[in-house]
Amino acid sequence: LVFRQTVTHAVPTVGKYHLRLTHASQAAMATTNVQTFTTGEVAKHNTKDDCWVIIDGKVYDVTDFIEMHPAGAQIILDLGGQDVTDQFLAFHRMSVFDKYAPQLFKGLVRGATSTFESKEKRSTQLSRVPYAEPSYWQGFKSPYYNESHTNFRLAVRRFIAKEIDDAEIDTYVKSGDAPEKDLFLKMGRAGILAANLGPGKHLLEYKGPLPSGIKAKDFDYFHEMILHDEFYRIGAPGLSDGLACGLIIGLPPVIKFGSKELQKRIVPQCLSGEKRICLAITEPQAGSDVANVQCRAVKSPCGKYYTVTGTKKWITNGCQSDYFSCAVRTGKKGLKGVSLLLIERGEGVTTKKIPTGYSSCAGTSLVIFENVRVPVANLLGPENGGFKCIMHNFNHERWYISVVCCSCARRSLEEAVKWCEQRRAFGGRLMKQPVIRARLAELIAQLEASQAFLEHVTYQMQNLNYEDQNRILGGPIGLLKMQAAKMNQFVQDECVQLMGGRGLTQNGMGQVVWRYRSASQFNGILGGSNEVLSDFAVRMLDRAYPRTSKL
Repeated sequence: LVFRQTVTHAVPTVGKYHLRLTHASQAAMATTNVQTFTTGEVAKHNTKDDCWVIIDGKVYDVTDFIEMHPAGAQIILDLGGQDVTDQFLAFHRMSVFDKYAPQLFKGLVRGATSTFESKEKRSTQLSRVPYAEPSYWQGFKSPYYNESHTNFRLAVRRFIAKEIDDAEIDTYVKSGDAPEKDLFLKMGRAGILAANLGPGKHLLEYKGPLPSGIKAKDFDYFHEMILHDEFYRIGAPGLSDGLACGLIIGLPPVIKFGSKELQKRIVPQCLSGEKRICLAITEPQAGSDVANVQCRAVKSPCGKYYTVTGTKKWITNGCQSDYFSCAVRTGKKGLKGVSLLLIERGEGVTTKKIPTGYSSCAGTSLVIFENVRVPVANLLGPENGGFKCIMHNFNHERWYISVVCCSCARRSLEEAVKWCEQRRAFGGRLMKQPVIRARLAELIAQLEASQAFLEHVTYQMQNLNYEDQNRILGGPIGLLKMQAAKMNQFVQDECVQLMGGRGLTQNGMGQVVWRYRSASQFNGILGGSNEVLSDFAVRMLDRAYPRTSKL
């Protein structure tokens, strides 16, 4: 159920209690013209028919709420009339407080002060938890960023807070439904879909606004990095992939290698949110071995179209896509027989969801092509020259996955730090335990090292020309992705360990860490496995080694 300030939503009855959220009920908590009570007065309200509690200096009437409490009525009755702030924080996320507090609010405790940050501040402003933001946004100096990057980050964060609140995130994750078209249209109007592809020709030709009002000519790879960071810190990697992944890796081949007519037709549809696209390279038989692609495209005798037959597997966003940037075999075996073809959803195209470790709202799919007719005009790049086009796309995809790894790891680290600060066990906060601090120290060190590597590579992408990027950056980007993927998996495993049983639970205090951990190993496989990329990077080293150099 989604609650918004601008709308009144009626909610199904649970027992005799009806939930309703309006402007008035939210405003009541902020106004000074409210009732005040002493703790003694609150203590008198401790029965099943009249039960109040204190949380963060505010009084809440939970009498009618008791019947719907998930853990039963007795746990509330035992604490009736008391300050239950510590108990609440031990069992509930702040999203639970945000959901119910406005309806249950009764007044203020006389002389008490509130310490909870507001939902708006938590969701739209920079976190003050150490290491919860990249260092530049926590007071450190950086040669990479300026005020435009801060303005851009805050604009994107405000958009997400407004359009994708916690309740909607939970609904998507649990239902596995693809993100609604209306959300994509909003992202299109805000310029988020266009910005997802980074700087380049498409952005200079794009006529709409960009977040924070930044001009296309001033937009750089660090702005793009920030955009991915913000969308992957929402605590639901499956949903984040469902909102971005297909476009980010599927549309660039159209922009770079498609004909002008194809670009004119396809690109505006995808950047506006009207249509969706994905990249379809991987196959059940081939996996990471692009040279072994089996999906065949046979040219007609008239030379006007191809007939495509074959299967693609593990295709992110495939279920909701209208277009597929697809690797097909048009020639002989090996790399020189592979082409890249834009296939449009229609007769002969079938997609089926593949259940994976994270939410199905990512649209991970099996894509089946059965005698699909595709115009020759949909060829991306030269016939039998698709391998080079695919490789061209890989650098950016691997960099993007590295950003995702750092973002997911940082959000889980923030969750774990908060937990260690507020969880009380063994006579005090978990943070008082040396073994806990030692674990956190290692997580922080690995994350910050990967972040520094990521920013270094991003700077090279921003300043090297295309030829030099292809010549020297492929290896480092492969190593970056390998390092970031391993770091993220380590951080997620350790954060689950720090949160104990809660980190293994799909709901509640550890739900965010559980979601990230469930998807953490994906990044060591997608876009080229860790083993393939590490080998590639060292082969590039060997190729560049000066044979005259000796010990």
